[in-house]
Amino acid sequence: MSLLATIQSPADLKRIPREQLPDLALEVRERLIDCCAETGGHIGASLGVVELAIALLYEFDSPTDKIVWDVGHQAYAWKLLTGRNAGFPTLRQTGGISGFLKRSESEHDAFGAGHAGTAMSAALGMATARDLSGGSSKVIAIVGDGALTCGLSYEGMNNAGHSDRDIILIVNDNGMSISPNVGAISKTLGTIAASPATNRLREHIKHWTLKLGKVFGPEVVEFAKNLEESAKNLFSDGMFFEELGFRYFGPIDGHDLKKLLDTFHFVKPMTGPRVIHVITEKGKGFALAEANKEKWHGLAAYDPETGEPKKKASGPPTWTQVFGDAITQLAAEHPELVAVTAAMPSGTGTSIFQKKWPERFFDVGIAEGHAVTFAGGLATGGIRPMVAIYSTFLQRAYDNVIHDIAVQHLPVTFCMDRAGLVGEDGQTHMGLYDIAYMLAVPGMTVTAPRDGDEMIGLLRTSLAHDGPFCLRYPRDKAPAEPRPAAEVAAVPYGTWELLREGKDVAILAVGTMVENSRKAAEELAAEGIDAAVVNCRFMKPLDTGMLQVLAAQHRTLVTVEEGTIVNGFGAYLAETLQTTNPEVRVVALGIPDKLVEQAPRAEQLEAFGLSAGGIARRLRALHSEESVEAR
Repeated sequence: MSLLATIQSPADLKRIPREQLPDLALEVRERLIDCCAETGGHIGASLGVVELAIALLYEFDSPTDKIVWDVGHQAYAWKLLTGRNAGFPTLRQTGGISGFLKRSESEHDAFGAGHAGTAMSAALGMATARDLSGGSSKVIAIVGDGALTCGLSYEGMNNAGHSDRDIILIVNDNGMSISPNVGAISKTLGTIAASPATNRLREHIKHWTLKLGKVFGPEVVEFAKNLEESAKNLFSDGMFFEELGFRYFGPIDGHDLKKLLDTFHFVKPMTGPRVIHVITEKGKGFALAEANKEKWHGLAAYDPETGEPKKKASGPPTWTQVFGDAITQLAAEHPELVAVTAAMPSGTGTSIFQKKWPERFFDVGIAEGHAVTFAGGLATGGIRPMVAIYSTFLQRAYDNVIHDIAVQHLPVTFCMDRAGLVGEDGQTHMGLYDIAYMLAVPGMTVTAPRDGDEMIGLLRTSLAHDGPFCLRYPRDKAPAEPRPAAEVAAVPYGTWELLREGKDVAILAVGTMVENSRKAAEELAAEGIDAAVVNCRFMKPLDTGMLQVLAAQHRTLVTVEEGTIVNGFGAYLAETLQTTNPEVRVVALGIPDKLVEQAPRAEQLEAFGLSAGGIARRLRALHSEESVEAR
């Protein structure tokens, strides 16, 4: 039987002899590669922390000791080693294991994580709760895979460093988030890792500290600690952490299990804030992932031999591709256009722009708030920023959107990828709230294109508009190949598009729901139900002219949006008509007030009645209800 197959809990792991742990690491990597080949997922970061996960579980006592992982896509190996190996083939599948950390899934997932930068703050909260309760457990935060480009990590470190609380920060330094890390912090960590003199000195000190501690006890260990601190002060950029109040240890080779185990064993009995700097390689042990770290951060099911996707891409391009191509083409006409993203060049399609216009491209790292305010600063100088950030991540910069863009009415365009239902990434990544939160921002123009041509047209409209502007689009293929940008005109500001006339009911559809609504109307027409279909590409401002015509002709208006119905487009429309046309009924179709679990996007659309058939069913029932009321 394999070693991994014997592990149902951390207690089983601790029974494995130390010398066999490298064999376990090989088995874990094989399991990750094989399972992710079937399910897809964020494999790169997890391959890089296999030894780290083993060492943490070997030296600490989860769940009594709280192990807090940042950016949960680091934690696949952790899941395998904490009782979820048998169920791991269900990763990211309907009803299966989450692709991120989830407290409800396991007692060993100390804190849920899908977005970066949360571990340090959460760990400090746990350490404080422990101290208030008189406990003695250890609390360890593993911050990595780009989370040290995130300001929240430093807010947590700033509070933890001078708290004197017993807390350990492990910096998982792989030089990457999704794309290579950017900024001064990345350079600082690189300097620490690259200093041969410092590393040699540290290794000598650690070697003798461990030996002396075993022979002579804690007093000599304290002397060695002081010597180590002096060495760092003289030779090491680890003073960055020291100045924040953390005792610094490292850098450690994160793939050397013996060094990891020895270091954890040495550092564990100490108290106060301390940091262990661990160097890992994203994609470690899988040649394809090592060779292309950005591509293998996360991807769909693949052939483990060739790395080719199991489902070959065919048909129209993705919305992301359409966006990247569009802004790249528009930049030739608009020298003032720049692209800003937050550690997501490939994920947002801005990598296309970067290749053509590198001096006009800005990746700020996992720092969404900074990205927004930086864009505001650019806008004051006559630059027109396209800020491309996933819908779920832009939530983190909401104050910046209001305070730094809306209040000053600056012409910044927010391009929200992964809007709506995102499928297998689950609860933490659903882009369901951007319609509601952007509608609430005074002066914000809120739009959604129904196809690639309309996306290009709306981007042109945003460049001509003097104020904040946003557009949303999904993680999916566009309906068709768009025309070249030069052939697409701007969409007239604040206008809707009547796609189908109908006397019984009017469907006011948004973005991705336009085509599904058209298909639903065609299905209903065969049954004698005549539905008008309107492309509400502008959710704010409303096309009040067309709205008044629709309200005069229809007793019921049905809004369809791929987002929360709580404070969404339907609610906004209903509030507007309450004062102008109170006799008109507004029925909002969308996502109810609940968290959405992982499943294929098509399955999610069907479950919430947002497929063409689902919309037709809802309208059929509504028509039947109104017919009964009329009698």
